Amino acid sequence: MNTILSKRQLSGEVWEMRIAAPHIAEERRAGQFVILQTDGEFGERIPLTIADADTREGSVTVIFQTVGATTHKLAELREGDNIATLLGPLGRPTHIEKHDGYVVAVGGGIGGAPLHPIVEAHKKAGNKVVVILGARTRELIIYEDKFRALADELIICTDDGSAGVKALVTAPLKELCASANPPAEVIAIGPPIMMKFCAETTRPFAVPTVVSLNTIMIDGTGMCGGCRVSVGGETKFVCVDGPEFDGHKVDFDNMMKRLGAYKTHETEAHDKFHKCGIFNN
Repeated sequence: MNTILSKRQLSGEVWEMRIAAPHIAEERRAGQFVILQTDGEFGERIPLTIADADTREGSVTVIFQTVGATTHKLAELREGDNIATLLGPLGRPTHIEKHDGYVVAVGGGIGGAPLHPIVEAHKKAGNKVVVILGARTRELIIYEDKFRALADELIICTDDGSAGVKALVTAPLKELCASANPPAEVIAIGPPIMMKFCAETTRPFAVPTVVSLNTIMIDGTGMCGGCRVSVGGETKFVCVDGPEFDGHKVDFDNMMKRLGAYKTHETEAHDKFHKCGIFNN
């Protein structure tokens, strides 16, 4: 059974769960994700990147934000409860290689969760890594302690200046790219608009840029087509071809339009859970 071993609230709408899943913990690699269901066979399937894994304990860690009905239901589960369905690891692992230069890893909001195992893998490969974390305010910065322990340099940006520098993540990213020692690779994970502008920031400097996409997803096998995106003018499926792609080739505008298809439903569900007191954690 996929038992919830621990649960904690990282901020007002962001939660971390450690779930018993020994086979997934053993097989997972940086960049991969799981699909879970809270309501059994006919429940909504949601993709969540594996933020961490413990092979000795046989557990995986996921981080999610309460947006629609399913993520609110997931947040209502408690330690000792079981996840009805947990499938993974899915997706292509992050390509990790030793660089002569350094790697810049940019995380926006809960994008820090999928970034964590990637930074771990780059450090294991012997790469120097500069991490840039960004959020609207201090309370939305996640895993700061973990990144501070891993990174060769950690830069924190907040919109309101409550932590680090008052700036968007693209500001220090541009400084690094324009310097006499630009990065060998940039990895950006976060809201689509953030990844889009990170890619546009690195484009003039021809710095290779990888983004990790989190699209609408149903089956996780490429059969439903719900996660399709346009990359370099070709149709790709995030669940089997990704989730990571060349950021300079992704059609972010098209992807963001598709992601907005259920925005009204998500907002209604979010408001219902809070207004009616269904969400009581």
